[in-house]
Amino acid sequence: MPHQVRPTVNSRAHSATMPCMDLTPASPTLVTTGAAIGDLHLDLGEIHPSGHGGFRLQCSFSDAPIRVTRATPVPGLLHRGTEKLLEVRDYRSGLMLANRHDWLSAVTSEVTMALAAESLLGLQVPPRATWLRTLLCEMNRAMAALSHLMGVAALPGEGISPVQMPGAAAREAWQLALERISGGRLHAMVTRIGGIAADAPDGWAGDVRRAIDITERELPVLMAAVRQTISAVLTASGYPPDECIAVLSTADATGYGVSGPVARASGLDLDLRRDDPPLAYADLQDALTVITADSGDAAARYEVLGNQLAADLPLIAACLERLPSGEVSVPLPKVVRAPEGTAYAWLESATGITGVFLVSTGETTPWRVRLRTPSYANVQSMTAAMPGTPLGALPVAIGSFMFVVGDLDH
Repeated sequence: MPHQVRPTVNSRAHSATMPCMDLTPASPTLVTTGAAIGDLHLDLGEIHPSGHGGFRLQCSFSDAPIRVTRATPVPGLLHRGTEKLLEVRDYRSGLMLANRHDWLSAVTSEVTMALAAESLLGLQVPPRATWLRTLLCEMNRAMAALSHLMGVAALPGEGISPVQMPGAAAREAWQLALERISGGRLHAMVTRIGGIAADAPDGWAGDVRRAIDITERELPVLMAAVRQTISAVLTASGYPPDECIAVLSTADATGYGVSGPVARASGLDLDLRRDDPPLAYADLQDALTVITADSGDAAARYEVLGNQLAADLPLIAACLERLPSGEVSVPLPKVVRAPEGTAYAWLESATGITGVFLVSTGETTPWRVRLRTPSYANVQSMTAAMPGTPLGALPVAIGSFMFVVGDLDH
């Protein structure tokens, strides 16, 4: 089947011999897959996780059967310069940018930034604020997991409305609970240096419990749809429905520094909530279960994500039940100036480890900000995992690495 390919030009090689040559890329042409190296233009659907921004995966293919022989991720097309933007904003306003690079895990990102800043400032956050942050991060994890699972489940249904997807009611229930405490849907911006913006409103615990109940009902249906999608995609491509695709070995997962469900599906038993518990997780170990697998393929990554969400529902309920009373923030001066020093904070998001490193020289803005984003490491590991993947299974394989494009670039 012909596919649209845009040939690439080695500008460095040509410029040495023909400096006046026009290096403008050629117009897209139709060629047989495998006949030229270039960009494969592949429509992954309107609600696929990789459809929300610029990301390029350069692939080479074998002639028959048509499988990936080489894959090179090309990030750098969205949200560049986030670290530099953070370095010219004070510690309070920086939370806004931290919230936006991984919009599916926005709460986790802003809490991580706040934890690093509070470490520099030596601030002690009130216990209720710490527990509410923990609960909000877990709610955000549930929302992000549902988004990734719904993205792959929707692949066979071209033009399907998101509200018709299994899992849509569950995600909306979590979204409503987050909106009621924060006032925002996509960008909650509920975190403040020293706590959170406002306490939970009356009746909010009922919203969270309702979201738990709906998720318990919808998750099995959603996971069945995910499995059906993987089977249908492979069968349509002429391959066994249970073939392992995009396998990431334990060694490669370790080498590329992947985390979250991508790592745990490859046998890496790693979860910061258990191994280095921040926030209130040290007091929730009895309710925490970490899900792993060892096959390392796309199906295993989706299974780990879905099973982890199911295992986290009792954790969310326990966090809600154990919420202490008290204040949710500490008063700060109008100008926040951190003393000289460094601080690092990290949290486990739905897709992996989110980390923030801050360097202060005693000013109102950080001298250096370094972000550790799970999407970047997960996407880079495609280089090792994608070879051997059937062409028709690329959308399923790409989505299984659970990335957000804004989270790729710093």
